Amino acid sequence: MKQESPDTTAVRSWQSRLHEVIYESHTKAGKIFDVTLLAFIIISIIIVMLDSVEELHETYGRFFFIMEWFFTLAFTAEYILRLLCIRRPFRYVFSVLGIIDLLAIIPSYLSFLYIGAQSLLVLRALRLLRVFRIFRLVHFLSEMRFLYVAVTNSVRKISIFILFVLSTVVILGSVIYLVEGRTNGFTSIPQSVYWAIVTITTVGYGDIAPVTPLGKIIASFIMLLGYGIIAVPTGIVTTEMALAAKNQKQESQACPSCGREGHDHDARFCKYCSAKL
Repeated sequence: MKQESPDTTAVRSWQSRLHEVIYESHTKAGKIFDVTLLAFIIISIIIVMLDSVEELHETYGRFFFIMEWFFTLAFTAEYILRLLCIRRPFRYVFSVLGIIDLLAIIPSYLSFLYIGAQSLLVLRALRLLRVFRIFRLVHFLSEMRFLYVAVTNSVRKISIFILFVLSTVVILGSVIYLVEGRTNGFTSIPQSVYWAIVTITTVGYGDIAPVTPLGKIIASFIMLLGYGIIAVPTGIVTTEMALAAKNQKQESQACPSCGREGHDHDARFCKYCSAKL
């Protein structure tokens, strides 16, 4: 039987310890790391927001700039360490949390090419979703998963529904353009379609309004249709949430290979990459 070399064992031991600190929040070291990470995220978001205030930017602009890059480099190092301590880093890179972590550091580097791109650093707020895993808020974590599964399963149905709505507003916009004409503000079909979208969503900006009796009848029909349309996607997502709630209870243990979570409480292998948990 082939034995592993001491160097290979040492590397795996180092990766295991690092994985325990970064991915496993139930350990003392892991909880300290995650709480510190959350503090960094909150402080960095506050700094980005304060830097957008002109008076504060003029007075403390240099300090804000230094702190933004401090947190950017810290998050960059953390992202690299997350890749180093798992056996299949690309699975983490293309996971939801991996994409969010990457989005948290990209804006600072984009600021070299596009001035003002650092304002997108508020995307770091998405990383606060980790609080549910860190503090073992299982009930909230389960509800998040139910919502994610429901929305994912509803994408096709909602896409078809949106296509139907778009077809409807194009037709109704063209009809109102024919009925009202340019003299009443409906100067083109795109302008009329814009009015139909605003009306069917019950927003009603009031910048364009039908004048003729037939136009008002069409507008009334679109308004009533809007209330019915609002209920459709709500019912689709609600149904999918009910189906998702039937799944088994899951825990927040992260896979040592791909870093993904959401395994069943009695799972022994990762359901994404088949690695042993």
